[in-house]
Amino acid sequence: MTLTDVSVSTLAAPHPLGSLSTAEFTAIRDIVINADGFTDTTRFAYVGLAEPHKREVLAWQAGTGPLPDRKARVMLLDMATGRSTDNIVSLGGGAVGGGVIESTHVLDGSAGQLPILDTEFEAIAGIVNADPRWVAALAERGTTIDEVVVVPLSAGYYDLPEEIGRRIVRVLAFRQDYPTDHPWAHPVDGLCAYVDTAAGTITRLIDAATVAIPAEGGNFNDPAVQGEPLTTLKPIVISQPEGPSFAVDGEWVTWANWKFQVGFDTREGLVLRQLSFTDAGEERPIIYRASINEMLVPYGDPSPVRFWQNYFDTGEYLFGRYTNSLALGCDCVGEIRYFDAVLADELGNPFTIPNGICMHEEDVGTLWKHSDLFTGAHEVRRQRRLVISFFTTVGNYDYGFYWYLSLDGTIECEAKLTGVLFTSAYPGIAAPGATHDAGADYPYASEVAPGLGAPYHQHLFSARLDMTVDGTANAVDEIEAVRLPMGPGNEHGNAFTMKSTRLASEAASGRLADASVARSWHIVNTEKTNRMGRPTGYALLPEANPTLMADPQSSIAKRAEFATKHLFVTQYDPSEKYAAGDFVHQNPGGDGITKYIADDASIDGEDIVLWHTFGPTHFPRVEDWPVMPVDYAKFTLKPYGFFGANPTLNVPASEPVAHCSHGGEPEVHAAHASPAAASAASAAGGSACAGHADHA
Repeated sequence: MTLTDVSVSTLAAPHPLGSLSTAEFTAIRDIVINADGFTDTTRFAYVGLAEPHKREVLAWQAGTGPLPDRKARVMLLDMATGRSTDNIVSLGGGAVGGGVIESTHVLDGSAGQLPILDTEFEAIAGIVNADPRWVAALAERGTTIDEVVVVPLSAGYYDLPEEIGRRIVRVLAFRQDYPTDHPWAHPVDGLCAYVDTAAGTITRLIDAATVAIPAEGGNFNDPAVQGEPLTTLKPIVISQPEGPSFAVDGEWVTWANWKFQVGFDTREGLVLRQLSFTDAGEERPIIYRASINEMLVPYGDPSPVRFWQNYFDTGEYLFGRYTNSLALGCDCVGEIRYFDAVLADELGNPFTIPNGICMHEEDVGTLWKHSDLFTGAHEVRRQRRLVISFFTTVGNYDYGFYWYLSLDGTIECEAKLTGVLFTSAYPGIAAPGATHDAGADYPYASEVAPGLGAPYHQHLFSARLDMTVDGTANAVDEIEAVRLPMGPGNEHGNAFTMKSTRLASEAASGRLADASVARSWHIVNTEKTNRMGRPTGYALLPEANPTLMADPQSSIAKRAEFATKHLFVTQYDPSEKYAAGDFVHQNPGGDGITKYIADDASIDGEDIVLWHTFGPTHFPRVEDWPVMPVDYAKFTLKPYGFFGANPTLNVPASEPVAHCSHGGEPEVHAAHASPAAASAASAAGGSACAGHADHA
C-alpha cells in the first residue's frame, strides 16, 4: 500500500473554483488587518472563497470569457463591541497581492448574527463561574465550579427583550468526576444560564428544579467498561497491487468515467464541483456543485432549560473547522489518497488540517449478473465505487459525510452519525404548567442508563445540489406510482401506472417524500433527449423520513423552513448558498429558503438548484450509550434516461485472485494490527488506531 497526500494549499489556482491557498489566506489577512476599522479585538469569523457566477466560470472554460477574478468572503467580529461585518475581498486577476476590500456590509443583529467563535466559547466558563447565582445553584445541587464543565450552545431566537442585538449563548453544565471522566454521563439538569458574550455577563439564569446528578460513569474507552476483547475476528485485507484506478491533478480527480473537483470550506466542509461522466467520448455534466450546506439538530424536550435546543451545526458553528485528521486503518482502509484542508483561524492566519479528506475505491458487490436458460450464457461483473469523505466532531456528536460515485453513474451521499448522546436527567424537568408523575416514563426522552436521559431529537441535513444535467436547461418532474381501480381496461385489477408532474415554479416546489407511492424527483434536461426521444435525466431517490417535527408556528420552524419539506427547487442565484440563510445565529426567521422562493421564479427549463432535506428522527436506545454505533442517512441520484443503455457493459470480468481461496495462509498486511498487537497496544495505554491528532 502506498499513500500520497496532496495539500489544497499547493494549488496554483488559475482555476476560479480552486480552493484558497495558504498564500491567499495570508494575503487576505494582511488586506483586512490594514484596513480602516480593524482593531486588536477584531476576529475572523469566516474566510472562504467567493465563487464567481456560474456563467462566468462556464464561459471561461468554453474559451468565450475571461478568467474571473479571485475573491474571498470575510466575516469579522469585534469581540469588544459586537460589531459584525460581511466583506468581499478582491485578490485581483488570480495573483496574490495588491487586493482590496471590495464591499462591506455591517450587520445590525436584527436578521441574525455571525457564527459563534471558539474564542467566545472559551470565555464562557470564566463568565458564569464569576456569577454568585451560578455558584449558588451548583452548590444547591451538591457540586462546585471546580467539578463542573460548561457547555455553551447556540441560543436560537425567542424575542427576549434583553437579547435583541446582543450575542447570546445558552449554557448547560455537566459534572466531571476526574480529569479523564466523560462529563456527558453527569448532566447538571434544571439549570441554564443565558450569557451575553460581548458584555461577559449572565443576562438570565433559569433555575427550574433541583434533581439528582446521574452517578454512573460513561467512559467508553475504559477497558473495564469495554469488557473482554473480542478475539475471534480475523484480519480483513484490502489490497490493490497495481495501485488505485483514480488519477489526481491538484484538486481535480478522474476515475473510471468520472471527473470532478474536490474542494473544502470552513462552513460546509467537503464540496464537490463539476461532476461529469464521459459517455462514448463525450464529457457530460451532471452536478455543478454539491455540498451539505446546513445541518439542523432540533430537540423535542420542552422543559424550561431545554426548549431552545435547536442547533444549526453548519451555519451557527461552521462545522468544517472541526474536521478530523483521518488515520489509515482506523478511519480509512485501503489504497487511500488524502487531501489536506487549509483554513483560516480567528486571527486570519492559515492553518492546515492534515488528511482532512479521504478518497478510496470500494468493491460493493455485484454490478450485474445473468445466467441464461436458453443460451447458456453466464456473466457477472463486480460493482465498485469511489468514496470521498470527511469526519467532523461538533461537541458530543461525530458526523461523517460520504459521497459515492459508482461505475453505473449512480451518485449517493451518506451521513454517518456517531459519538455521544446529549444527555439530561431522567425522568426530566416538566415544563411550566405541566404535570408529570415521577414514576412514569418521561415522554420526551429515553432512559439510557440509571437516572440518565437522552432527549428525543432529529438530525436534518440539507444537501444543496446545483444541477447541470447535460447543461443548465433543467426542470424537475415529480414521479409517483398510481394504483388503478378495477374496471374497463383493468378487468383483473392488476394494473398500475406512473404519473409525472412538472414542478413549474419556486413557491410550489416544496414537496414531501412519500414511500407509499414511491415518490421521486427526476431532474431532466428540457433541450436534450436520449435515443428514445425522451429527456435525459437523473432521479433523486429520497428516504421518506420525517421532516421537522416542531409545530409550524414555532420559532425553529420559522428559522428553518427548508426542514419542513424534503425538497425545494430554486432558480440558480450565486448569493443563495445556505438553506437557512447567511446569518443563522439568533436569526428570527424568514431567511434562506423562505426568502429564495418569495419571487416564485420559474424552474422549468432553467438553471436550477435542488435543496434536499434528509436525516433520521432519533429516539435514543440503551444501545446508543455510552458511545453510539454509527447510524446512517442517505439519498441517491440515479441516471434515468441519461444513458442510451446500461453504461457498464464494457466493465471487464474480474480475475480470480489468490485471497479468494480459504486453502492458503492469509496475506499479511502491515496496516492491520493482529489481535495480539491490538492487545499489546491497549496494555500500553493506547490502541492500533491511536496517535492521530484531531482538530477540535
